[in-house]
Amino acid sequence: MKEITVEHARERLAKNPKAVLLDVREDSEWQNNHAEQAVHLGKGILERDLETTFPDPATEIIMYCGGGFRSILTADVAQKMGYKTSPR
Repeated sequence: MKEITVEHARERLAKNPKAVLLDVREDSEWQNNHAEQAVHLGKGILERDLETTFPDPATEIIMYCGGGFRSILTADVAQKMGYKTSPR
């Protein structure tokens, strides 16, 4: 797991059309505003729904939140579940 810049995230998403930008913020934050191509899966339900939402653990997932802390926590959880992730 490593933290990447917004520019690096854009590059990774452009190079890998199967990569996922995952917003792990709360529902109210998501509803207020989110990145256009993002998928929402809040930190509170990530462990429950990650395997159903993205059944292929080889899916590259770039996680983001408001300040970086939740994305780091959720990236760690996802990696323990066998996923390849990058927090932002």
